[in-house]
Order: sequence, then C-alpha cells, then structure tokens
Amino acid sequence: MALSVDSSWFRWQWRFRNGLPRSPSEITPLISSKRQGQSYNLRQQRVVFPNNKIFQYDWGKISRRYSDNRICTSKYTLLTFLPQNLFEQFHRWANLYFLFLVILNWIPSMEVFHREITMLPLVVVLFIIMVKDGMEDFKRYLFDREINCSKIQIYERKEQRYVPKCWKDVRVGDFIQMQCNEIIPADILLLFSSDPSGICHLETANLDGETNLKQRRVVKGFSQQEAQFDPEQFHSTIVCEKPNNNLNKFKGYMEHPDETRTGFGSESLLLRGCTIRNTEVAIGIVIYAGHETKAMLNNSGPRYKRSKIERRMNTHIFFCIGILFLMCLIGAVGHTLWNATFEEHPPFDVPDANGDFPPLALGGFYMFLTMIILLQVLIPISLYVSIELVKLGQIFFLHNDLDLYDEETNVPIQCRALNITEDLGQIQYIFSDKTGTLTENKMVFRRCTIMGSEFSHQENAKRLETPKELDSDSEEWTQYQCLTFPARWAQGPTTLRGQGGSQPLRRSQSARVPIQRHSRQRSMGHCESAQPPVAFSSPIEKDVTPDKNLLTKVRDAALWLETLSDTRPATPSLSTTSSIADFFLALTICNSVMVSTTTEPRQRVTMPSSTKALGVSLEKIQQLFQRLKLSNLSQSFSSTVPSDTDLEESLGTNMPTTDSDERDDVSVCSRDYSTDGGYKSSTWDQGDIVGSGEAPPLKEVLEAPVPGLASPEFCYEAESPDEAALVHAAHAYSFTLVSRTPEQVTVRLPQGTCLTFDLLYTLDFDSVRKRMSVVVRHPLTQEIIVYTKGADSVIMDLLEDPDCGTDTNTEKKLRKIRARTQKHLDLYARDGLRTLCIAKKVVSEEYFRRWVSFRREAEASLDNRDEHLMETAQLLENHLTLLGATGIEDRLQEGVPDTIAALQEAGIQIWVLTGDKQETAVNIAYSCRLLDQTDTVYNINTESQEICESILSCTLEEVKQFYGPQKPDRKLFGFGLPSETPSTTSVAFIPEVGLVIDGKTLNVIFQGKLEKKFLELTQYCRSVLCCRSTPLQKSMIVKLVRDKLSVMTLSIGDGANDVSMIQAADIGIGISGQEGMQAVMSSDFAISRFKHLKKLLLVHGHWCYSRLARMVVYYFYKNVCYVNLLFWYQFFCGFSGSTMIDYWQMIFFNLFFTSLPPLLFGVLDKDISSETLLALPELYKSGQNSECYSLSTFWISMMDAFYQSLVCFFIPYLTYKDSDIDVFTFGTPINTIALATILLYQAMEMKTWTIIHGLLLVASFLMYFVITLVYNATCVVCNSPTNPYWVMEGQLSDPTFYLVCFLTPVVALLPRYFILSMQGTCGKSLISKAQKIDKLPKDKRDLEIQSWRNKQRPAPVPGGAQPALHPGPPLPAHNFRASTPKSSPPPKRRYMEDWTLHGERCSGDHMRDNTYSEDSSTRLSSGKHLLGPSRAMVPGASSNGQTNVSRPSSRGTHRRSQSAMTI
Repeated sequence: MALSVDSSWFRWQWRFRNGLPRSPSEITPLISSKRQGQSYNLRQQRVVFPNNKIFQYDWGKISRRYSDNRICTSKYTLLTFLPQNLFEQFHRWANLYFLFLVILNWIPSMEVFHREITMLPLVVVLFIIMVKDGMEDFKRYLFDREINCSKIQIYERKEQRYVPKCWKDVRVGDFIQMQCNEIIPADILLLFSSDPSGICHLETANLDGETNLKQRRVVKGFSQQEAQFDPEQFHSTIVCEKPNNNLNKFKGYMEHPDETRTGFGSESLLLRGCTIRNTEVAIGIVIYAGHETKAMLNNSGPRYKRSKIERRMNTHIFFCIGILFLMCLIGAVGHTLWNATFEEHPPFDVPDANGDFPPLALGGFYMFLTMIILLQVLIPISLYVSIELVKLGQIFFLHNDLDLYDEETNVPIQCRALNITEDLGQIQYIFSDKTGTLTENKMVFRRCTIMGSEFSHQENAKRLETPKELDSDSEEWTQYQCLTFPARWAQGPTTLRGQGGSQPLRRSQSARVPIQRHSRQRSMGHCESAQPPVAFSSPIEKDVTPDKNLLTKVRDAALWLETLSDTRPATPSLSTTSSIADFFLALTICNSVMVSTTTEPRQRVTMPSSTKALGVSLEKIQQLFQRLKLSNLSQSFSSTVPSDTDLEESLGTNMPTTDSDERDDVSVCSRDYSTDGGYKSSTWDQGDIVGSGEAPPLKEVLEAPVPGLASPEFCYEAESPDEAALVHAAHAYSFTLVSRTPEQVTVRLPQGTCLTFDLLYTLDFDSVRKRMSVVVRHPLTQEIIVYTKGADSVIMDLLEDPDCGTDTNTEKKLRKIRARTQKHLDLYARDGLRTLCIAKKVVSEEYFRRWVSFRREAEASLDNRDEHLMETAQLLENHLTLLGATGIEDRLQEGVPDTIAALQEAGIQIWVLTGDKQETAVNIAYSCRLLDQTDTVYNINTESQEICESILSCTLEEVKQFYGPQKPDRKLFGFGLPSETPSTTSVAFIPEVGLVIDGKTLNVIFQGKLEKKFLELTQYCRSVLCCRSTPLQKSMIVKLVRDKLSVMTLSIGDGANDVSMIQAADIGIGISGQEGMQAVMSSDFAISRFKHLKKLLLVHGHWCYSRLARMVVYYFYKNVCYVNLLFWYQFFCGFSGSTMIDYWQMIFFNLFFTSLPPLLFGVLDKDISSETLLALPELYKSGQNSECYSLSTFWISMMDAFYQSLVCFFIPYLTYKDSDIDVFTFGTPINTIALATILLYQAMEMKTWTIIHGLLLVASFLMYFVITLVYNATCVVCNSPTNPYWVMEGQLSDPTFYLVCFLTPVVALLPRYFILSMQGTCGKSLISKAQKIDKLPKDKRDLEIQSWRNKQRPAPVPGGAQPALHPGPPLPAHNFRASTPKSSPPPKRRYMEDWTLHGERCSGDHMRDNTYSEDSSTRLSSGKHLLGPSRAMVPGASSNGQTNVSRPSSRGTHRRSQSAMTI
C-alpha cells in the first residue's frame, strides 16, 4: 500500500476542491503525463472507495453521500397517505368547486341542504378514488418489499468472506459475488469472472427484452487472475460519471496506488436487473445502487396524458358554469324583485340576532350563493369517477382480444396508459419506423458483390419465396445445415441421410414476460433452469443456399489461403482469389457473435490457445483431394457463365452496356437452378462425392483439427440481426466461426482446417461512426490486418484514394471496382436490401503500437472521452481497401400492406421516419402499399436553404395548379388550408402525391424556417418518407405536425431510437420486436405486430371513442335536465331556494338510480360490428371529425335537456294546479317522470341490446320505487318541518299519477325519437348507412359491403394494370422523382438538379442505372407546369439540350446529387 487511508482521503479532497482540468488541446496528448495537477468535482463525478480494511475509513465517509440499494416505488406511507392523497385529488378543480359548495352550505344564512347531505357526494367520490389509489400503492409496496428482501452474497469486511444479505443492504463500494442465473442487484463494475478469458455473459431480457446474450469484460489488468479474487488485495480507487439513464454509455477510470490509471467503459458494467448466464462466478464492486442505477432511472412507469375528449369536456364544463351563473343570477334578481313587492317584511322573513333585516341587495347576494348550492348538480362530479371506471372496462376487453394476441411470442397487447383509450379513435397522422416495425427485423442474406463481381444467389432467392413452407417443413431443410468436412465425411452417406429427422435448435418458449411485472418476478435471485431462445436464429435466417459460381471460387480461395506463410505474406493485390478469402474472413471475424452448440445452447465453444496454426497439414489436404478425384468435385460445382444478356437481367434492365473488358470482369451470376429445386447443402454434400465404402480411409486421412469440433451445428448469439445474417452466410460457404474469446477468434475453412486469429483490438459499432472494425494478427502471415464493415455512405469515404497509386493500371482497376460496387449497392437498395460494405487494411507493427498507446490514453480520459475515442478510431479506419458489399433483406411483416391500405382508406396520413437509405425506404414503401405505382413521387435532397425554399415553392405551386385545393380545412400556423373541393381542371383520374425527403433537407427546413411551406406541401401528399433521419429529427417532425396542424398523432416503433418519437406523439405505440423493450417501456400501448394496429384503431379505437363521447354527452344532458326542474320551481316559490323533491331523493338520483346504465353503455355498447368496421375503414372518419362529441352536439343536447325539463315540470304542474296537494306530493311525480325520461333517453342511445342492458334499465327503475317506498314509510321526521312520510304510497293509489308518468315522457322524448327516426331513414352519414348494413343477413351484408367498396374505389388508370402485392419501384430514378409504371401512359418527367453551385463538382455517378437516357436538367420557369398533361416528354428526349456531364468518380463522390427533382 503506497498511501495510508488518511492521506488518500485528503488527496481526493484536495483534488475535488480544485475543480475540473481543462480539456487538452489538439497538439497535446490525450492525457497529461502530469497527473498531480488534475482535479475533480464531486458534483460532476463519482468517486468509489472499496469496502475493505484498507479503505474502510474512506468508504464510510464517502458512501454516506450515495443512495443505498433500497428501492421504493410506492408514493405513500401510513402517515402521509391521507394528507398526500387528498392534496393530489384536490388538484382537480372540480373537487375544489364542490369543496367550496360544502363550505358555503355550512354558513347558516345560505344553508340549503343538511350539512351532512351536502358533504356526501364529495366524500363518496374522494373515498372511491382514495381506495383505488391505496390498493395500487399497496401492490407496489409488496413488490418493493419482495425485491428488497432478495438475497445476494456481499463481502463482509470483518469476517473477510462473502455472506448472504438482502438487496437493500448493498452499498456503493461493496464487493458482490454472483452465481450463474442470479439477478444482478445493482450496477456493478466487473472485476473477476470464472471464465478464463475474463468474460461474463449477461441476458438483458429484464432490462430491454433482448434474449440474446451480451458479453461483459473484466476491467483491464484483472482478467488474468489464476486464484479467486481477494477483495482485500484491491487497492485502487474508482472515478466515474454521475448517475444517468443512458443504458449504452458509461465511462470512468481506476487509479492505482502507483498513480497509473486504467480506463473502462460500458463493456465492464453489469446493470441491475440483468441475469448472469454461462458464468459460474462473477465478482464486482458496486458503482450505482438503488434509485441511482440506470435501470431505475429509466423506469418512468405509465405516463399520464389528457385525452382529447377530456380536454374538450373541461371546456364544456366552463359552459355549464356559465349556465349555472346565469340561472343563479336570475334567481338572485328574482328574489330581490319578489321581496320588493312586500310593503312590510313577510312573517317567514326571519331577522338576525339584533332584529335587523338585511338589505335587499345583500339578500339577493345571499340568494345567489344559495342557488349555487341548490343547482350544484349541474356540474357532473360523478362524471369523473364514471369515466375512470369505463376506461378500466374498455382496457379489460382490449387486453383480452385474441386478435391482438401474438401466439409466437405469447404476448398480448399491453395498455400502459389508462386514460387515453378514446384517442385511438381520432388519429389523423401515423408516424412509423421502418426496420422492425413494418419489417420483421429478420435479416436474410440475399446477395453479395466481391471486387466488382456480383453474385445474385438465385437459388437462395427461390428458396425464400416460400418462407412459411421452410418453417413448417424443417425436416426437408435440415440437410441445408452447415456441417464440417470431417464430421460429414466420417459419417458416410447412410448416416447423413438419416440426419433428416434431427430437428434444428428450436426454443419457442420465450423468457420475456409482460414488462409491468417482469423485473419483479425475475429479481428474486433464484436459479432458473429454462434457457431462453437464441435470437436471430430462425430457419429462414440461418439457412442460406450458396451461389454455385461463388462456391467454386470460395474453394479456390480457401486453397490459396493455406499456401500463405510468414515468409510468403499476401502481397497487396487486386486478385479475386485473395479478395474472396479476405471477404469471407471479414464476414466471419468482424462481429461480436458468441458461439455455442446445439446440445449445450448456452455453453460457449472455446479453443485451446495453442491451436494457432493449421490443424491439418498441407500434405494431408493434397492427399485428400487426390483421393476425392477433384475432377468429379469440380464437375459437381460447375455451372455455365451467363451471357451478357443474362447478366444484365440479373442486374436489372437499367444497367448500361459495358465494353468487352468490363464483361470479362463483371459478375458471374448464375441463373441456372439445380434439378432438385436448389442447392441442397451449405457445404459439399458427401453423398454426391464419396461412396459408402470410402468412409474409413477418409476418416484416417482427415481428422478433426481440434477435439470437440466435430459437432455438426453451432448456435450464433448475435447482438444484432445483421451480424447473425453475415455469420450464417459465411457459414454456408464453410467459413465457420468456431470459437471466440477476448484474445482469439477461430475460423474453420472449407477443408476443415482451423485458423486461429489473435484478436488485437475491437472497435465496436456505434450510430455515429456507422461501422465496426476488428484488428487481428493473421496466423499464417503474421500481418496485422484491420477488417471493417459498415454503411456504404461511410465506408466509401474511407477508401484509399486511387490517385495516390503510381500504377496506372491499378488505379484504373480500383476505380472500376469501386464504380461497379456502387452500381451493385444501388441495385440492392432499389430491391429494398440493407447494404453493408466490407473493407480491409494492413498496418505495420510500429503504427499499431503507437495507435494502441493513443487509444489507451483516450479510454482512460474522463473529459471529452467520446471525442478522443472518435479521433483514435479515425486514425485507424482510413485508407481502406474495398473488398465487396452485401445485400441483406429485411422481410415485410405479415399483413403490413393490407394494414397500411386500410389505414389510408380510413383517412389517416402515414409518414415513415427511418434512418435507412433512401432507395431502400422507397422500395419498402412500394412493397407495403405506402406508395402506389401510379403515384407521383417527389424526392427532395438538398443542403442549401435557398435551393430548398425554391424547390418547395415550385413544387407546391405545381401541385396546387394541377391538383387544385383538395384537402380538408386544417389550421396551419393560424391560417386555414384549402377545403376539399375538386379543381375544375382536374381530369377523371388524378394520381396521388408522395414525398421523399432526407435528413439533411430536414435540417435545412428546421433551420431555415421553412416549416410552413413544408407542411403545406405535405397536405397534398398521400404519404411522406423521411430517410436518413436521426431520433431527434423524428421527434421534431412529430411535434411540428402535432402542434402546427392541431391534429391527433400516433407514433409507432420498436427500437431505442424511436423512444423520443413515441413520447412526442399524442399516442405512442411500441412493438415488442427484436430490438428490445425500450420502445415498449416508453409507450402508451404495446403490440407485437404492426398488423394489430388495424383492429386496434379501426375497431377498438372507434368503439372506445363512440362509447365515451356519447356517455359524456349523456351525462351533461342528464344533469342539466334534472337541475332545471329545481330551477323552474323557483318561479313558483318566490326564488326562495326551496325544493319540491326530498334531499335524499336528489342524492340517490345520481348515486344509484342513473349511475349504472351509463357505465354499462360506456363499456359494452357497439354502434357497428367489428366485421363491418374492418371491411369499411372509412367509417373511422367519424371519430376524426368528432361527430359524436363536438360543440354542436353539446349545445343540441343542452337545448334538448331544457325542452325535456320544461315538459317534465309543467305537465305535472298543470295537472295538479289549483289542487291542495303538498310540496312533496307535487315533487314525487316530477322526480318519477324525470327518471323515466332519462332512462328511456339512455335506451334510445344504446345501439347494442343484450339481456344485461334490459335487466339493468329495469332494475334501476325498480330500485327507485323500492328505495322510495321504504324511505317514505320509515322517514317520519327526517327533514323537519317537511315530511315525506307515506307520499309515494299515496301516489301509487292515484290513477292520475300513472297517467302523468306515462304521457309526460312520451311528449318529452317525441322530438328526439322523431329526429333519430329521420336519421335512420334518410340519413346520409356513413355511420347510419353502416348501421343499416349491419342489420342485414350475412349474405346480403357482404353484397352491400362489396357494392360500397366498389363505389369508393378510384377509377382505373387507362391502359394500366392493377398494382401487384409487392411491386418494386417502377422507375429506378435516384433523386427527386415521381414515378409511373411501364403499363401506364408515358411518364411526365422533368429533372432539376443543383449542380455546379458555388464551384461544387457534380459526380457522374448520379446518372448510373437509369432506365431512360433523358435524365436532363431544366430550370423551373414560372408559368410552366411540371405535372401538366401537355408537358409529357418522350422517353429519351432531352429538354432544352441540357444534360448532365458524366465525370470520373473521385473520392467522396459516391453519393447522389445534393438536390434534384425528377417528375
């Protein structure tokens, strides 16, 4: 120990007092060599002292500053529950309003009801909500206690051993020992692993839902520990960043007693909630505990949002307050005028204690307050409770809908936001991610290009045409599994054929459980025996059928690879053989895939460190191939080289004709299929090569290079589906990833030989660099090689400049390879494939040594660490040599095209916001019917504000002139947009408009204040695609549309990059896919498939909105109608504030008699069946237009309530006029009539009638009579001096009572019944028509629906064909385009491009792969219509003679033109 305890603590205090060090400049090293001058700030950094004997004083002093590991997600305690809950409930102004009325009623001069009676409604409402909140919080308390009492092994300093303690006893600085399958209790820095390589495997399903294993590494310097880790020997101090919620980033360093530092990052941090897998023992030190852990900082729980109906309801409650104020004012004025008619004070006017009478004005004011108490029911306090109960019922049925349940993942829909279900029926804009949302996120290897030669993998494409058959018939395709040469040849043909019955690894039981209780169930620390499934390993992803031509070349490349040695290194050349070898080595090595076996899925395969060279000598290889008769082998793999015509067909008809030299080197794509339907094995089928009698000699010739490697199948655990697809593709060509450790990667070649590469360094993929690199030492040549893979937009810029070469032929060949590779990349993108470029670089020993030194300094730095790491990565990843590129297909999810088509028919505008390439996104848009072949598509790409503004203005002008104002009224920045009126110049068929825009253009729009023009243009668009957009841009777009257009928005995504977009929308939906659960945790609703969105919106959304909207209107009507009865009575009682109905009867009226029917109505009513709603998506527009609950429907119901209250009051009044009945005898018929009228009104509004509805209505009416009879029979002196005793009993013996109670509701409801009858008979609304169709028999209903859809279908294009289910983009234009199918009339095209601006050189690559040769540039002049029918151009013609000049491609010019428009 170099420092004592006290000195080390004071040294840290001294550093913290001096603030932060300054950032190093560009000319200084990343970390200063003078460490004594550095200082730190406790407010910005965290210091962790270990809890051992050496640092016990420091630990005791510093650990007090940090949170313990006890978690508390409950809000209340026994002492704070009552005051805190009441405080929260009185945040609702309605509760404050009723509290104000209760206080008023306690004032003697304004008392209307008994004080206790006035308190009862408010107390009941507060009590119900309090019980609900208390039960929910008690459940959270039980969950917290269960987690806090979980056991874990903690190092005890006094006993110097690990003892079991509760999670809540863990402190920052404690040493924790974890066993396999235990849950990690806190955020822990890994210091020891039982794995010899210092690796700890984690399953993060509790955290983000991902079932694939992650690797965490022991901090550098602690990985080579032979004995068990001893906490007492740990003498270092840890400095890291403050707690934050970023799950993917963590930085810090460890300072040792000798003043040296060791940097670490997120690769060494074990996060709370994850599960230890495949590691017997792991030991670490606690960095963050309790609520400071990253998992807890990310656990925000369900968010509270106010729905659109709730916001509108608050506005209408203000209208009710205005009505109440007016009625009270009338009562006050009337009371004052009535008192003024008396010359002397009447005997019922009681003076005060001094014998004085209040002035008339003051008496009027008192009466104003009295009337507020009397008419308080006008504000429906029970409406809030009813809405909460109705939404719970709606969510219950939503959660139990089997159509929204996914059997594959065993996941139903999750409703995380409980108060916005009705907003699902009012969505106007949907913003969707592409990858994993519209697509399956199952990456399937489709094509590749190597050194300019393209291999189309036609057999593999044919196999993928029927993916369902592959999954259902696994036995037939088992033979496609990749097996090693020794294993297959040793078994003989009989054994091989018998393997067909062996099933591949299938783990269908998901380890994922619903997120609400996931962390609770999995946090007990118990061992779990069930293994989770291997991610990204479905048969459709694993089975790759090789291309025959490439397979032959791979064999030659593998043989060439074995001829290398340290004395004969691979000289830098452009030979195809060496490049193919490097290409497949890069696919196999450049990843973070972990290898396991089928028999032990989670047991990692490792290789002995001594196995660095070839496992089989070259002599044995030659002997092997001589015995195998290579002539037969070559014949089995031979295939004809395609002709130029075949080549052009495989690359697309738009490929320009090449010269003879190019034809020699261009791709050899095979279009021949094997006779048995495709190549049946990923490696050589020994049944076609070796006879049954040759097995023993072969077994002697070729032995397994390493014991244990004869296992026929490996499981690859990848962190991303792209990595898994590439490793499976390399495996199909027998470049098999056998083992991976932190120091070595072992690859088995096609001959069965194993090469073990020393893994010198790994630069992991990140979203900023968009690439990944590995640095390895070649076991044969001993060269240091950098293999890099990444996005083509990045890799192409990092390639070595051909101009730097001295050889002209080499320079020409490099340019040709790069140009052809770019052509193939464009082809892949237009086919909707995800593209990756593969490159390599050979570095010298000295260069790599210096680079490692810089890298270590960057890792150890705490300030500007990310910038330093980026700089060092750029130093290594440059001057690369291009090897080739891959095309990976991300398949569309099932039902996506139908769902998008239905949502568009429903009037919902769909935007796709993706970070993918533009061509890929456009192709997917065509495939999923987001764009149609007849659509006019605009494509805007620019980085100039002036050009962007010009393009937007010109495009908007053209669209307006040609299409006319066609969109509905919506406010944009306070201005009204044009209404939906067809233009007089429009023709019979007008194609829809689509817009494609990239992230750079979006930056220009946001920074240049062009949002108004952009939004105005999008109003004319059928759909909008935003490509290459960042997560921040996604959220900015959603907020822009939501705020400026005042529309209801929905965002749907599946990845962490969609979280900001999901949270910005009115409704956020997460898809529980293969990118984890971060999107689900941030969402309001979670589904497992995009197709579920169709029923969720069109059916459940419509029902929830229709039910709740009509229920809210009914509550307003009910209360206003009932309160007006008391108001009309004031005109006949001198505005004294008295009532003709008993107080308890008024309380029971809302509490029991009329409360249950609206609840049942709000939960179960169905105005239209689900089948009709799905068949006629345009019915959804009623919710978008707020037809059920708008300002007009509110005031109509108010007028109806006033009319019915007049009838219900004055018909009994005229009946009993001039009679001698008492007040309650007069009020009882009125109360009975009002109840019957209100219940019958509810019955008229119900669209679904079941026995439950009928029984509940009858029970409510009978309950009124039962309670009233009992109350009137028992209450003798309840309300002295008034007495309701035996009133109802007397009324039931009077025939007049029955006559009045029968006729009055009929007169009151007659206008409403007449209007509803006229709407049902002559109504033109879509809802009324659909309700008529719904009542027909099934056969007639289907015919009517088909007739309806035929009328709604647009007129066909003259001479055009119907679009196919998955059409490709009809025109492979690169830039700002509008495309038309080949079968439609000649395309109307013009081309505008930003070229030669500010001296910028335009690349000739913009023009490649174009179907037509008329890609010319013209200026947009005013008065000329780009879309006018008369402006059609003949294909091949040049406009104004201006054409782009093709120039040689130079470095950095691989991108498209920066701003262009083709129509």
